[in-house]
Amino acid sequence: MYYNYGYGFDGGYLLWIILMIGCVAFASWAQLAVTTNFRKYSAVRTQNGLTGAQAAQAVLRANGVTGVRFAHIRGSLTDNFNPRTNVISLSDDVYDSTSVAAVGVAAHEAGHAVQYATGYAPIRLRNAIIPACNFGSGLAWPMLLIGLALGATSLMGIGVGLYALATLFQVVTLPVEINASRRAIHALEMEGLLTAQELPMARKTLFAAAMTYAAALATSLVQLLRLVLIFLANGGGRRHD
Repeated sequence: MYYNYGYGFDGGYLLWIILMIGCVAFASWAQLAVTTNFRKYSAVRTQNGLTGAQAAQAVLRANGVTGVRFAHIRGSLTDNFNPRTNVISLSDDVYDSTSVAAVGVAAHEAGHAVQYATGYAPIRLRNAIIPACNFGSGLAWPMLLIGLALGATSLMGIGVGLYALATLFQVVTLPVEINASRRAIHALEMEGLLTAQELPMARKTLFAAAMTYAAALATSLVQLLRLVLIFLANGGGRRHD
């Protein structure tokens, strides 16, 4: 039995190839921008000597958020906020660093804590769908391949649907990350934690980080297109009487 993997030289597949090349280039640029900007502005010390941890604490105070704990985590750019433990973990390059880049990154993680504390709907949604999205991501390709092997378009359709569910996580994540950065920059400006010269540096660092999430979303959407092409090429969407 012959299975069409949607790789015939047609307009749809050619479009997917072009889009995938664009996504790879976009992701590479975004990662380079993050590394370049973080390294560049890690060499610029804040005029007030504020550390990353102190900046995050100040952002929380400015938003009336209490009860958040801090931890020092190893690695570079491994910073994160865990809503289950209510802990902001800051990396070696951020926790005690007085650089503009460190202040921006730490403030961003504090922005996530503020999102949870204020009931920001998108981040609540993202947290709620994580188990389902992980489930969908893990089973999408197996279901598609089993469907191909058995000639069962229904199973293939389930595989496409599961991957679409996983893609939903990326769709929700991008605005969440952008909003956290906006909250961070706003607090840094309103509280006078960074000068007018330092703020654009922090903004560039966080913008570059946001672009990595945009690249991840674009890649996920293009991969979803790939699955849809395979599904359609094998009879998906056709009526069977």
